[in-house]
Amino acid sequence: MSDNSKHASSFRDPSGYIFTDEGIIKRAILPIYFKQYNALNSSGFFESLFKNKLLIPHTELSQTENKIVIQPEPIPFITYPYEWSFNMYKEAALLTLKLQKYCVEKGFSLKDATAFNVTFYEGKAIFIDTLSFDFYQENSPWRAYKQFITHFLGPLVLAHYHGAQSLKMMSNFIDGIPIKMLSSMLPFKSKMNPFLYSNIHLLAKFEDKHNEDYKGESKVSSLSKKGQLNIIESLYNYIKKLTLKEQSEWGNYYNKTNYSDDAFVQKSHIINSWLETIKAKTLIDVGGNDGTFVRKINSQPNHALVCDIDNNAVDFNYKTVKEQKESFMTPFVLDVLNPSPAIGFQNRERDSFINRVKDFAPDVTLALAVIHHMSLSGNVTFDMSAKFFASFSKFLVIEFPKRNDSWVQRLLNSKVDFKDHFDFYTINHFEKAYTNCFEIVEKKEIQNSERVMYLLKTKNV
Repeated sequence: MSDNSKHASSFRDPSGYIFTDEGIIKRAILPIYFKQYNALNSSGFFESLFKNKLLIPHTELSQTENKIVIQPEPIPFITYPYEWSFNMYKEAALLTLKLQKYCVEKGFSLKDATAFNVTFYEGKAIFIDTLSFDFYQENSPWRAYKQFITHFLGPLVLAHYHGAQSLKMMSNFIDGIPIKMLSSMLPFKSKMNPFLYSNIHLLAKFEDKHNEDYKGESKVSSLSKKGQLNIIESLYNYIKKLTLKEQSEWGNYYNKTNYSDDAFVQKSHIINSWLETIKAKTLIDVGGNDGTFVRKINSQPNHALVCDIDNNAVDFNYKTVKEQKESFMTPFVLDVLNPSPAIGFQNRERDSFINRVKDFAPDVTLALAVIHHMSLSGNVTFDMSAKFFASFSKFLVIEFPKRNDSWVQRLLNSKVDFKDHFDFYTINHFEKAYTNCFEIVEKKEIQNSERVMYLLKTKNV
């Protein structure tokens, strides 16, 4: 196995590394972690977490004196913390605390509490770092406590006070938002809250005072098991009650559409007929709002990604996913005009949205009522958006609102000083640009509306 097959983030954990073997993700465990791994395995700890869908299951492939190799269950698409809605982020935090509580009760402990150890799979949060578990040391504090604050509690509290956009800060702070920054960004009244004062503001003061020798485990050097469990419980109870104070434009989005109920149903029928023809098993809905049109698909796909820029729309979608147990759907927050970049050392630790969606390789991409926002709000030309969609789409179902569409007119009116620049926004220019990358398989007008639906096939498919 060459070093090139190692995952770029594997340098962070001396216990082992992730590598790719003929396209299959595997994990190598090194001798330094053999004692922990064998104890976790033989005690039934791993099996219990697998059964309760708290940890991604794995199969052991081989064990030698130098290396144990396991193969985790594959996850079709990994989402990162800065792509989660507020309630998804809460669930990831609560999962981490549940795991630490269970660990302590069973004689183990999480040695790290980074938000990047969690992703979403089959409709719920799941822990994906098999090597994060260590032995519990009697009367020792939780050494990942500070990391939990900077990765989970801090970002969630910032979002509570300042809005869900705060969660995107995690793309700039891969090691967690610094405690002093968290403390300074929170309103003064948060210092009057004993919980926040103790877990953020006092921690910031303690870190500042002992910045040369501070290791970040806790404010105390000794802590009983009962004391640690009490801290975990207080964190859990506080986070569980956290809410957002912000509103969004999403709200009653589908009640504000500018076409009739019949046109809405017609649009859904068109999408269904095309997806049945394609026999799509995987798809991504870009700008998919709360997942309404994916749910209306008659032949349910194996995996569906639904992303939107609006946190509340994604939150509502995720709530529905959980209520209806829709394990095939993965909602996440994404600004199509500024998709998640590759970050970390050498920009390789966390992959970009573009690379991840290419690996996901959707059979079809839905882009419904999004092109006018890309073109008129983001100044993205048709050539640019066509190349964007063609980079990862086999088929593209795209809705084009014509120039007389009321939403298009509303956007054009906001550009009054540069209106001539947007003369390109016509159906003819759209077709000319898109047929450089796609062939038009079918085109259908939505009756009693100013909207046209296209089924496009990428030319290199």
